[in-house]
Amino acid sequence: MKCDLLTLFPGVCSAYLDESILKRARAKNLLDVRILNIRDFTTDPHRSVDDYPFGGGAGMVLKPEPIFRAMDFLRQDGESRRVVYLTPQGTPFSQALAEAFAAERRRFVFLCGRYEGIDERVKTLVDEEISVGDYVLTGGELAALVIIDAVTRLVPGALGDERSAEHESFTWGLLEYPHYTRPREFRGLGVPQVLLCGNHREIDLWRRKQAFMKTMLVRPDLLDKLQLSAEDRELLDEIKKSFPGASPDD
Repeated sequence: MKCDLLTLFPGVCSAYLDESILKRARAKNLLDVRILNIRDFTTDPHRSVDDYPFGGGAGMVLKPEPIFRAMDFLRQDGESRRVVYLTPQGTPFSQALAEAFAAERRRFVFLCGRYEGIDERVKTLVDEEISVGDYVLTGGELAALVIIDAVTRLVPGALGDERSAEHESFTWGLLEYPHYTRPREFRGLGVPQVLLCGNHREIDLWRRKQAFMKTMLVRPDLLDKLQLSAEDRELLDEIKKSFPGASPDD
């Protein structure tokens, strides 16, 4: 994944990018992130990036000039880019969109807004607007990092075990099944016996069943979007007969 981050707070972005999986992905050249401070593209002595909105109202609005200059700077290399503006008004981000972004060959530009938003004219530079949820954040930095994190996990070689991404929540349309590790018993709480039996078919079936049950309990709306196999339909019918009395760890 290749991307540029346009932000007023580069330290917020670099702090997260310099840790864990993203740090390793950058070291392997699987993730290429360049952070640009929008203030570096101002021309006045005070490095002003915002101003009062025409027509009045609360808050400040990001000015168009420094953002346009930043985009002019980026375009000097002639590389094709997909410009994304992070805003609560955008298209909801999803695992399907993360997979589409992971297949993208163009370089991304993530424009991180602040205050009351950006001057509407800046949107002439934007290819799409993306939201990470129906709530308001202080700025677009966290939203941009959410997208970069989700997409990077799908880049081959970014995770220590490629199977990790295959079984995560939403990747197969269901919430993830429960996980257990050593010790076998802790404070009177044990590990389901099926996970200790060594029969991988039984374990896979148990995990699939738990995923269905958890999804039915927490996000039943996801089940309507699934294309189920005959085996899955049979399993789901079996669960529904005992639902909601069934325990996710039975």
